[in-house]
Amino acid sequence: MLTPDQARDRAADIVSRARAAGADAADAVFAADTALDVSVRLGALEDVGRSESAELGLRVFVGRQSASVSTSDLSVSALDALVERAIAMAREAPEDEWAGLAPEDRLLKGNVPQLDLDDGGEVEPAALKEAALEAEDAARAVAGVTNSEGGGASASRSIWALATSHGFAGAYAATGYGVSASVLAGEGGAMVRDYDHHSARHRRMLESAADIGRRAGERTVARINPGVVKSGTMPIVFDPRNGGSMLGHLIGAISGAAITRKTSFLLDALGTKIFSSAVTISDDPHRPHGLRSRPFDGEGLPVSATEFVTAGMLETWLLDSASARQLGLEPTGHAARGVGGNPGVATSNLFMAAGDIPPETLIADIADGIYVTEMLGGGVNGVTGDYSRGAAGFRIQNGEITTPVAEFTIAGNARDMFLNMTPANDLEFRYGSNVPTIRIEGMTVAGA
Repeated sequence: MLTPDQARDRAADIVSRARAAGADAADAVFAADTALDVSVRLGALEDVGRSESAELGLRVFVGRQSASVSTSDLSVSALDALVERAIAMAREAPEDEWAGLAPEDRLLKGNVPQLDLDDGGEVEPAALKEAALEAEDAARAVAGVTNSEGGGASASRSIWALATSHGFAGAYAATGYGVSASVLAGEGGAMVRDYDHHSARHRRMLESAADIGRRAGERTVARINPGVVKSGTMPIVFDPRNGGSMLGHLIGAISGAAITRKTSFLLDALGTKIFSSAVTISDDPHRPHGLRSRPFDGEGLPVSATEFVTAGMLETWLLDSASARQLGLEPTGHAARGVGGNPGVATSNLFMAAGDIPPETLIADIADGIYVTEMLGGGVNGVTGDYSRGAAGFRIQNGEITTPVAEFTIAGNARDMFLNMTPANDLEFRYGSNVPTIRIEGMTVAGA
């Protein structure tokens, strides 16, 4: 694989070619990836997969017209043809008064921040197989587990580079490792499943495969013989694995595209209280070895820690340059893009700050409620905020988590759910988006 400097130079080279061929402005992305994954089932090797890819994407502007093209053929002749095709397409495209590169005076200057995302390691398939087997063995060793969907382990390394015609060129590399296990318990039509997994940028930071497998087994066995719940309105408590989806609903509603198109249930909410005062939601792109850390955004702008919600108040939209121009605002450093198409927006290491209450205290006064550990289908209507999802989990009775329940639906409206949300104090950074245990009052449950 190329080095980050070589990837940066490739992106800069095709931008120079585009300018020389007649483009008024251009930017380019170069992305390369190698990945290895191993899966096992019932103690035997099931699959070994290896992939390698390298792609280059070019976006050109001719006046207010633009076009994007991409290729995995990196030969000189193919790149020359790519430039010609992109410019020809741009000249036939409709004008877009908001399109263009990021403001030049806002570009990241100087050295790209080092975030410790790449441990430089290479892992042999045998080592991944050993980790996958260890995870599955630990899960199957839990009393009550009756079958397995398998264990898995993976390793990857990627390089991402961006260059623009008005002064930015940067690149970075990142490694990634993962271990997972998924097993079943019970018999026949009453079988239940659950899983656990862990991912890390550095291999040394992975949790032990045995711990991952044991948790997968224990979670599965705990769900045996689920009961039903009666319909009604009650408090719902989300475990951290599932509560993170609430952040996704917020981000979708405050993204530049949703605001400029007027398709957000939070369209008029900027500067107002949309959560309880206990809730603060932040994004930290500079978190060392974070799963979604990045030193610059998809347009070459610097990135920094941002509080989207502070003590319940909505503080900002997520804006790339195009949506910022349309709204008469400044881009927020959240642009994201692949090798093709225009930038959109995305967060990095998104999280809800921990509250002051232990999870046990959070549920202590719930006489009748549900602790949700799995959600299925559905989601939130981005325009109205109406929310409905299938779910499974455990009953909460007189302040205690008790028996498993399944096949019910939870519903509400996102604006009401946000205002009635209380976070516990058990935040851990395990995923790309992280939340503590969350309690939401007054949700509608449709069960038996």
